[in-house]
Amino acid sequence: MPKVMKKIKHITIDADKCNGCRACEVICSLWHASPRYSSSNPARSRIRIVREPLRDIYLPVYAGEYTAAECTGRNTYNIDGKKYDECDFCRASCPSRDLFKEPDSGLPLKCDMCEDDPALEKPKCVEWCLADALIYEEREEEVEEGEPNPPELEVGVESLIDKHGLQKLLETIARMTKS
Repeated sequence: MPKVMKKIKHITIDADKCNGCRACEVICSLWHASPRYSSSNPARSRIRIVREPLRDIYLPVYAGEYTAAECTGRNTYNIDGKKYDECDFCRASCPSRDLFKEPDSGLPLKCDMCEDDPALEKPKCVEWCLADALIYEEREEEVEEGEPNPPELEVGVESLIDKHGLQKLLETIARMTKS
């Protein structure tokens, strides 16, 4: 396969700087509300703060790809005297947790880096992080040109099938189209 240069957008997280204010969650939910800025519901945010205030742990994690399978990793890590488990670092929307799922529909959420037209200088969560725990980076990387990612609709339908089953989804669509 031919190689092409691709712009990679990335948010680096400095967990030691995060103070757990959750401003990133609020601005993300406001930005992705429809219409924009019309409602604030951090459950719809594409970034979450894994919080354990009694142990002084605040870890920002932003949503990645949907995966239909649960992971088997249940390891724990001690980093600078703080204890984390593997799910704390995971960005996937998966069946074992509701961290990155739309609360009403159960559809997976994925960080889109606040794509807009015209493009923003940096994602809203990075812009609003007063502790500088979130750092936005862009770099050019040579990658193999492969199959395009499945459209968002396919990922959403796959998630609904995983949650409710194909038959129930087909029955619901049939019922809705009769109206």
